[in-house]
Amino acid sequence: MPDLSPQEKAFLDQLVAKVTLHLAEEEFGVSGLAEEMHMSRSNLLRKVKKITGLSVSQFISQMRLERAMELLRTSSGNVSEVSHQVGFNSPSYFIKCFREYYGYPPGEVGKRTGPALEEDPDPHIVRSGRRKWMTVILIIILLSVIGGVWMKQDFFAEKLDREKSIIVLPFKNDSGDSTNVYLINGLMEATLNNLQKIKDLRVLSRTSAEKYRESNKSIPEMADELNVNYLVEGSGQKMGDKIVLNIQLIDGAKDRHLWSKQYRREVSDIFALQLEISKDIAQEIQAIITPEEKSRIEKEPTENLEAYDSFMKGLDLLNKGGDENLLESVSYFDDAIQRDEHFALAYACAGMAFYYYDMFRAEKIHLDQLGAYSDKAILYDPSLGESQIAKAMYYLLKKEYSQALPFLEKGLEYRPNSSLIIGLLADFYANYLPDTEKYLEYALQGMQLDAGSSDSVATSYFYLRVGNALIQTGFVDESMHYIDRSLVYFPGNMYSRYVKAFISFAQDHDLQHTRELLKIEFEKDTSRFDILQDLGKVSYYLRDYDSAYYYYEWLNRIREEQKLNVYVHENMLVGVVYEKVGKIQEGRQFIESYRAYLDKDQTAYKNLGLTMYYAHEGDFEKALAHFRLFAEEDHIQYWVILFLTKDPIADEIKKHPEFKKIWAGIEADFWATHAETRIRLEEKGLL
Repeated sequence: MPDLSPQEKAFLDQLVAKVTLHLAEEEFGVSGLAEEMHMSRSNLLRKVKKITGLSVSQFISQMRLERAMELLRTSSGNVSEVSHQVGFNSPSYFIKCFREYYGYPPGEVGKRTGPALEEDPDPHIVRSGRRKWMTVILIIILLSVIGGVWMKQDFFAEKLDREKSIIVLPFKNDSGDSTNVYLINGLMEATLNNLQKIKDLRVLSRTSAEKYRESNKSIPEMADELNVNYLVEGSGQKMGDKIVLNIQLIDGAKDRHLWSKQYRREVSDIFALQLEISKDIAQEIQAIITPEEKSRIEKEPTENLEAYDSFMKGLDLLNKGGDENLLESVSYFDDAIQRDEHFALAYACAGMAFYYYDMFRAEKIHLDQLGAYSDKAILYDPSLGESQIAKAMYYLLKKEYSQALPFLEKGLEYRPNSSLIIGLLADFYANYLPDTEKYLEYALQGMQLDAGSSDSVATSYFYLRVGNALIQTGFVDESMHYIDRSLVYFPGNMYSRYVKAFISFAQDHDLQHTRELLKIEFEKDTSRFDILQDLGKVSYYLRDYDSAYYYYEWLNRIREEQKLNVYVHENMLVGVVYEKVGKIQEGRQFIESYRAYLDKDQTAYKNLGLTMYYAHEGDFEKALAHFRLFAEEDHIQYWVILFLTKDPIADEIKKHPEFKKIWAGIEADFWATHAETRIRLEEKGLL
């Protein structure tokens, strides 16, 4: 049996004691235990994982079930009483977890005198590194508080990790009247939206479900592709003033119907119907619903049924997308608003339609309308996730990015399963306020909730986002995996091939090879000035200044002809190249334009830019002063690690002892952060 150090043993004794005090509290979890231990969540997760091989939630769950076994054997309490004593407020869920952990239900404890099952129910799901610690941790728990029975935990842990993942498949219209499709789709959307408000669930996006609308795949095939435990199927029709809806909940892996129900309601009871469906599903899965979530789920969007009917027609068009559908959807939302001027959800969705219509247009013709609609949505229901999304979209379209962030964060609080908000946050931290860890975390969260749409091109760009986030954080092989998946879905994705050229450099450190890959992509489309500037940059790193000048001169002609204010942050390199080929005056102009750019730069890279500027000027004292400041920044991009010391500007200053010392610290911090990020993301099931 592996030995624990005295410090580790003391830590586990304290951990067990703290958990024992709160066993009866259902909501006691990672955050509560971290507070009790006076530790950060990340440190607690890392230390418990290192010593036990378990996540904190698994550790707590095992203690609850071990304590339950002791109580069932030694006390007179029944199953229901014991379940509450160990923090399971639902006896049915307790029975389910107990059976999965021990191999038999709690009601049979008195009939069994031997130990629990000696073999894992499924040996294929045992995870490396955990088995060897099970004896250690369980003996500590036995001696400290429980005196329970030893039992391997991997099957339970796997079930616990995936227990509450769910997808709502597109509902089918049982009526021959195709005009009722929007109503059935609206009921599906409402069911999905209500479930997405529950943080205890992992609810996949509508776009993930939509690709299975006409699919002939089996339930286990879909469950495996989507990595979910539960699937909701529904079908219904409108008959006069009545709605008949059939809903069933299915165990994805076993293709076993867990629950089904037929709902017959008057159309006037549509909100009560939506609420009842969501509650029934959540109750069957044993999802914990907070009072705040319950309040948001129960809130009716409007009291006017005609307004809601118009809203559902508009929502159906909004979800289809396309310019014509987007503008037509607004007409239905406007009709809903005319019937109920306080209809916050209609205002929010109308604003979203304008955002999508204007998103890629140079002229934002609907910006003011988006602002007006989002203001009304916030006014009439600020606790509505869609209201927060619409307001954030207004600031994003207006390019006031810092103003958008609090609305995105508040929206995610109200809609914790919204792949739309998570995607917007990922792009925010990639493009507007660069933060590699947050970018990666949101990109991976989005991957958990959005298994891709039926559109292979959209799926390709989805995987591109994940791959780009991974490489920026130093996850090289993982990044290449997702970029390759992106190209499988859409081989013509030129941006994926572009990113792949730089991932290849992270693997082989061959700049010549990187340049050749970029040339191949540029020859396919010579209007790609993004590749053009990188061809100049890579040539610069290779000290091939004539080639670098050729590419930069081409880039500058495009910038001048099209009056583009792009890649100003690259003007330092442009200027140095011009100087190297004898264009001293022009080079100076580019260098000073870069210096002016730094005055307005609010990113983590400002001090690095000033370091390189002063190094070029030969003022190493100022360069090192700014380099020390840059060393204090967190979550820098991997590109800095890969390319900084290859920059010709750094040729002289990198000989300086202090530069070497600071750089060694930056590299060490980067890889330490990388390792910590891996642990955190693995604990959250994101990596």
